[in-house]
Amino acid sequence: MTRREFGLGAAASSVRAAPGSKIGAAIFGTGHAHAAGKAAALGKLPQFELAGFCEPRPEHCRNPAAFQGLRRLSERELLEDPSIELVAVEARVQENLEYAEKCVAAGKHVHIDKPPGEDFRRFRRLLAAAAQRGLMVQMGYMWRYHPAMRAALRAAREGWLGHVYALRATIDKPLSARERAELAAFRGGMMFELGCHMIDRALELFGKPSKVTGVLRHDGPFGDSLADNTLAVLEFSRAMAEIYVAAHQPSGNRNRTLEVLGTNGSIAVRPFNPARLHTDLEKAAGPYAAGTASVAIPAGPLPTYGDDFLEMARVIREGGQPAYTAGHDLAVQAALLEACGFSKKEIGI
Repeated sequence: MTRREFGLGAAASSVRAAPGSKIGAAIFGTGHAHAAGKAAALGKLPQFELAGFCEPRPEHCRNPAAFQGLRRLSERELLEDPSIELVAVEARVQENLEYAEKCVAAGKHVHIDKPPGEDFRRFRRLLAAAAQRGLMVQMGYMWRYHPAMRAALRAAREGWLGHVYALRATIDKPLSARERAELAAFRGGMMFELGCHMIDRALELFGKPSKVTGVLRHDGPFGDSLADNTLAVLEFSRAMAEIYVAAHQPSGNRNRTLEVLGTNGSIAVRPFNPARLHTDLEKAAGPYAAGTASVAIPAGPLPTYGDDFLEMARVIREGGQPAYTAGHDLAVQAALLEACGFSKKEIGI
């Protein structure tokens, strides 16, 4: 069993349309920060036919202009239209599991944006129901397909870094007052919002952690309760991950970092966009020379989130296992909630 296969698996439906036919798709909810980008990606990719969007709560739409020109669907139209095979659930985090459950019950494959709420048991039931019906549920962790991050994790797996003993990640993103108020509703605050991405990367590399410790602090000069200065330490067999997420640094986006350390040196991604890869090796290994180097990693030809949806298209049309199984997603969610201060009993693990 590989590190991405512990727990539940997910398979595409045994009843599939012709391999070359377009996949009917729709957007359900528009309250997530990624909603506009997901609609744009589905509209550009030739593998999909974007039927429209459904927003049961129009007041939650973050970017109404992004959906102008798209057909507005009722909830019934979205769920009962057999030509819509895939639904991207892009509502507010508080609503995403509810919307995803409706889609699975209607026989739709689901892309659900991150993080999938705070109710682990409900998330587990959703994935089990999808697996039972032969449906794919994909989490919206787009950095799974980030070319520089993939290069960093490959260097670790190939042994080019020697024995890998640590992963360090930092995201420090200033927020508006509205964004702070929205995120303050969640116990984990910034760790919940952005730490989920880096926890996903850590488990991709090391597997399921043996222990998770979270530190959640409110240190900013703001009159809210947002956990805006947070840290998670994940312990694995012979390795650990340190993930720091805050909401203060004005230049934070330029300094986002994911670094993997081994006994032959390190490889780091900084910044994430435009991506740059930094290596510091004692001995040459793989494609990397000894010493220090820094190289820009060009973006691929696909639109943002394109790789995510092409992975779904492959599974839906060709069948087989997705690159990331439900078991991996459950392990990530459990580790995230522990990092956000939930006990194992509260989580249900």
